[in-house]
Amino acid sequence: MPRQIYSFLEGERLGWNGPAIRIASDLHDWFKGAYLLKEGYFAAAVDAHGKVSDPTFDLYNQAFALFGFANVALAIPEQREEAIASANRLLDLLQQSYRHPEAGFLESTDGRLPLRSNPHMHLFEACLAWESVSEDPDWSNIADEIAELALTRFIDPVSGGLREFFDMEWRPYPGEDGRIMEPGHQFEWAWLLARWGRLRNDAGALIAARRLYDIGWTYGIDESRGAAFMALNDDFTVKDPLARLWAQTEWLKAAIALTELSSGPERDAYASDIPDAVAALKIYLNDVPKGLWRDKLSPDGTFVEEQAPASSLYHIVCAISELDRFTRTL
Repeated sequence: MPRQIYSFLEGERLGWNGPAIRIASDLHDWFKGAYLLKEGYFAAAVDAHGKVSDPTFDLYNQAFALFGFANVALAIPEQREEAIASANRLLDLLQQSYRHPEAGFLESTDGRLPLRSNPHMHLFEACLAWESVSEDPDWSNIADEIAELALTRFIDPVSGGLREFFDMEWRPYPGEDGRIMEPGHQFEWAWLLARWGRLRNDAGALIAARRLYDIGWTYGIDESRGAAFMALNDDFTVKDPLARLWAQTEWLKAAIALTELSSGPERDAYASDIPDAVAALKIYLNDVPKGLWRDKLSPDGTFVEEQAPASSLYHIVCAISELDRFTRTL
């Protein structure tokens, strides 16, 4: 639901003339009413009637709740104070009950493992969004903490690749899961670290962003399909060749971010990847009903026949927004 709030509000900014404010406002109210549990966090799922069907705490979902509230506070003046208050209450809960003793946040209050980099990535995104809304230093402090955690723990110090799963000491999780590196997340973290590095004038973050992009581009794109696929091992061999839509949007966003960071031949090289990433995304938008998309491209070049996941809209809108912003500066 919070991702849909963002999508409609950003869609209006991009020129959609539908009732974006009304839809986002109603979604905001329904999300809070249906998903908010007495424990203070937001449930993992509810049914179509608003009854909680999965009360599990998931840090990933709390990160997106904060992201959705930031977008409401920024775009809907009538709900700004309510969104700020909701975000502050949730952030206080995370700080008080889900803090990792070293840095970052836990997956539960009872030590559930593995710890994951992915929820932190979206919490990082949410904190950067809140910097546009609030002068509260907590948002910047947490963004800085997550950036440092990524640079020192999530990213392998030898290869420069970003891992997904960790033990309680932020070491790679034992077994095969600890080896996973997803090309789409190499790109998505590159985009975020490039943004943060520019805001903080942090050269180390910009170097790391370039390396993450290089890994995603060199090892994570299947030339036969022209698309970024799901997962690598930590030696950059292919673990899962399925290519999902969202990875293409993150490739596009990262290519734009690094083009903006660069000059001369380096800029030209990143810029030349932008149309390739656009072409990859368009594969998923062809031969489907208007306004829908495919999601899973198999190694043989065929799509899995399934319903279009609503979560993809956030990725599509964000990529289009970045491309729109970038082309307006040319």
